[in-house]
Amino acid sequence: MFITNDIKYIGVNDREIDLFEGQYVVENGMAYNSYIIDDEKIAVFDTVDARFGGEWLANIKAVLGERKPDYLIIQHMEPDHSANINLFAENYPDAKIVASKKAFTMMLQFYGSDYADRQIVVGDGDTLSLGSHELTFVTAPMVHWPEVIVTYDSKDKVLFSADGFGKFGALDADEDWACEARRYYFGIVGKYGVQVQALLKKVAALDIQIICPLHGPVLAENLGYYLDLYNTWSSYGVESEGVMIAYTTVYGNTRKAVELLAKKLEENGCPKVVVNDLARCDMAEAVEDAFRYGKIVFATTTYNGEMFPFMREFIAHLTERNFQNKTVGFIENGTWGLMAEKFMRRMLENSKNLTYTESGVHIKSAMNEENIAQIEALAAELCK
Repeated sequence: MFITNDIKYIGVNDREIDLFEGQYVVENGMAYNSYIIDDEKIAVFDTVDARFGGEWLANIKAVLGERKPDYLIIQHMEPDHSANINLFAENYPDAKIVASKKAFTMMLQFYGSDYADRQIVVGDGDTLSLGSHELTFVTAPMVHWPEVIVTYDSKDKVLFSADGFGKFGALDADEDWACEARRYYFGIVGKYGVQVQALLKKVAALDIQIICPLHGPVLAENLGYYLDLYNTWSSYGVESEGVMIAYTTVYGNTRKAVELLAKKLEENGCPKVVVNDLARCDMAEAVEDAFRYGKIVFATTTYNGEMFPFMREFIAHLTERNFQNKTVGFIENGTWGLMAEKFMRRMLENSKNLTYTESGVHIKSAMNEENIAQIEALAAELCK
């Protein structure tokens, strides 16, 4: 696949994988992207997952024939991108390996060699000329590993963005970009919003016409849309107006309260209401929704003197990703002791810029008239 006259795609689609990073459901597989710039000097960008080394080498040879690459540029050392460094080095023994200093340390740890006799160590602002293509390297520490670099090609105005702007899904999957890119971002990169903001500022002055990520499609149109979303996500802003309700239930009474709240929110004109049953939904989807919408209601039962385990897990996912800038409401249920809200608040106490609703719902076993009034008050407050 041609990206430009000189830049070709040599990545692979993985339709065998079920869980990415051992935890994220990927029904439509994954893409491991790799690219070649074919100039006076030839550069290959990143490798692919270990299971696809043979296919990747074949893709290189399909582009180059008997010609040999001069450089392998490693932007990110996670094994889904670096696993075939040794394979490349064996097949192209004269090629140089280009990476950050930390990346070479990781190569030794992962693969037993740091290619000391073939290294080109690059840092922020360093350049590499391929002929007509001049590459500039930009360090991107903790986006989302410490060794990461991204690369700008000034001739074709291409940003090779490492894991930035990536998404779940093989390239032949017919699906919305934002949904799976959002789930990917908040699941994998979400903790590092400050670092993503720093990278966005670094590249803001560049004339970028194409973004080539290591997962997901090449982005060549309407780049403002993707950049704006990344800015919103990494600054923990509100992407969509609405209320997300996350709940757990044991015997169905908390669910009934949630269903009534959702109905009342809609009656009050809330633009969007999203409900997630934490015991049954994809937890990564629930995390995505929690960051997407500006308002959230946590609804759960008191369990073992605290809260239901799925709610504890959910809030832990949020707080470790720097959950902030939200309006928060609570529904709690308990038969002999209402403790869930206390422990939910405790888990959220270090989250920044949370505004708690004055209204709350406190159910003892099953809803009564007082609880219905509390739900109506909570809905009205959330829809102001």
